[in-house]
Amino acid sequence: MIPALAVARELRGRGHRVVFIGTERGVESRLVPLAGFPLEFIQIGGLKGIGILGQVSSVAKLLVSTIRQMNTKRPAAVFSMGGYVAGPPVIAALFRRIPVVAMEPNAVPGIVNRYTARWMTKALITFPETAKFFPASLTELTGLPVREEFFHLSEPAAAAPFTVLITGGSQGSRTLNEAARASWPLFRESGLRVRFLHQTGAGQAGNLAEEFAATGLAGEVKPFFEDMPGAFAQAHLIICRSGAGAVSELAAAGKASVLIPYPFAADNHQMKNAESFVRAGASLLVPDSEWTGKKFFETVSNLISERGVLKAMSVAAKSLAKPGAAARAADILENIH
Repeated sequence: MIPALAVARELRGRGHRVVFIGTERGVESRLVPLAGFPLEFIQIGGLKGIGILGQVSSVAKLLVSTIRQMNTKRPAAVFSMGGYVAGPPVIAALFRRIPVVAMEPNAVPGIVNRYTARWMTKALITFPETAKFFPASLTELTGLPVREEFFHLSEPAAAAPFTVLITGGSQGSRTLNEAARASWPLFRESGLRVRFLHQTGAGQAGNLAEEFAATGLAGEVKPFFEDMPGAFAQAHLIICRSGAGAVSELAAAGKASVLIPYPFAADNHQMKNAESFVRAGASLLVPDSEWTGKKFFETVSNLISERGVLKAMSVAAKSLAKPGAAARAADILENIH
């Protein structure tokens, strides 16, 4: 939703009207009205794991009503981020011969973008290796829209302790939380000058914050950091999942990272995202099953003593940044009809 809203704001600033289509249970039901955009709801189940007949049935039930929406709204173009909810509007647009521009945030496209790739007007991608899933003439490497603040962060103060930011996203990650908890005694015994900024998500925040305070280690444990660019600016190293938004923010900020892909992500796309960053020299990758307190401690301890490696990872991450993605998407949408 964050990239989609960035493109929507760009279009609104140019005088266009933007209407979102989503579900009542999705995060769009909260974020879209807050951003001041109209939102129309549709009801659809997931398309993964239900078989081809179930997928066809789920989409077909909505096609008629969605086509009616297209007839009423008469959009000049449809912009898709490729989630399952995009299926009915994209198919309805294709039936109506309305141009479709898709932005694919992950290294491996989701099911909607894969199935409709050949009929799109344009496919905007984040990773070079994603191009093989789309017709070459339709593909452009734009990157994913990221908040502008991430591109202009200050460096940590020279005298600051080595600071590690741990985040499993706004919902948190049990794996990352438990590994951090298990590492605290090891860091305390080592005497290393390390500071932790840990976003836990709401579920475990209270217990983890109390336990961390009792260790005497430096840092903060919070359910959510309202100013995430500010937290990035303080960090020498970031430990996180490898969703599209997370890795795009790492690139924009030019931050060294350890990526722990979520093992149950659709099509294992988080692993593919992380592998792309590793190939570029921007990150280390550790499978979820191997991320323990001991591994946490060993990884951070090694990187503290190898500042040259950290610097090289930071430079490599910055080389992957793609500023201006929202503006470029808006340019394309303005010029395809």
